[in-house]
Amino acid sequence: MTIEIYRPELASEWDAAVAATRNGTFLHMRGYMDYHADRFTDMSLLARDDRGRIVALLPANRSGDTLESHGGLTYGGWLMTLRADTIAMMQIWDEMTQLLRREGVKVVIYKPVPYIYHKYPAEEDIYALWRGGGQIRSVQVSSTIDMSCPKGFDMAARRKVRKADKEGITAACSDDWSAYWAVLEKRLADSHGARPVHTVEEMMLLHSRFPENIRLFTATLDGEILAGSVMFYTDTVAHSQYLASSDVGYRLNAMPFLIDHIINNLPAGIRYFDFGTSNEDGGRYLNEGLIRQKCSFGARATAYTSYKIDL
Repeated sequence: MTIEIYRPELASEWDAAVAATRNGTFLHMRGYMDYHADRFTDMSLLARDDRGRIVALLPANRSGDTLESHGGLTYGGWLMTLRADTIAMMQIWDEMTQLLRREGVKVVIYKPVPYIYHKYPAEEDIYALWRGGGQIRSVQVSSTIDMSCPKGFDMAARRKVRKADKEGITAACSDDWSAYWAVLEKRLADSHGARPVHTVEEMMLLHSRFPENIRLFTATLDGEILAGSVMFYTDTVAHSQYLASSDVGYRLNAMPFLIDHIINNLPAGIRYFDFGTSNEDGGRYLNEGLIRQKCSFGARATAYTSYKIDL
């Protein structure tokens, strides 16, 4: 097993390999990772077998003597093909450790892909990580619905959906990114004094590159956007982010209505609906009001864990 550092001329080979992995998603394609290349020094890795075939890939960036997998992604551990069994992953981990030491890397921040994104079981890296001395650095709790046996909305959430329907609110996929971003930016500024991580121009760029994977849904009344959510669709997960309501939308229960619409119109093959995390400070702070709302839709916890390895 050999490890090499990614180079731009390997982009097509990288993307083809990601598509063949058990736990890779479109977020690991170069068209997504490289949109913020100016913010991160890429140091992604490729593992090849003795026939030159890619067995696994590690999306990663370097900052000083630290390698993170990947600083611009929610998750991004080793992406493994079927050839990367447990023995192969142990070899990959050993070779990676030797290469990183030669390159002067002293610390690895490792964020494995949560199981809900796996197309086939893919936790060989967790075992290799433990054997390599990995220690838990942070645990954030996401809220997930298993669509194969959904718990369903609780009584209060169902009542809100009915009230919104009576008000005449409608929900649909939308291309009006600028109008929704104005709603989102106002909500974040008013509630948290914050701004979205992505600008509207960045989201429109990513949507243009991955139109089937990244979509905007909005709830409207008389042409006014009351609530919205950006949906990221992978092979197994519908992940919502940037959920926000206007003041009017909050009063008229537009968000429960929108979530109900999205869940009832999921693409074929989606196993999980994931609301994302409800934490700050690496998981030490839990936003109880936010997670309570997600639980009212029938969601329960999925851990997004990161680890630290001292080399």
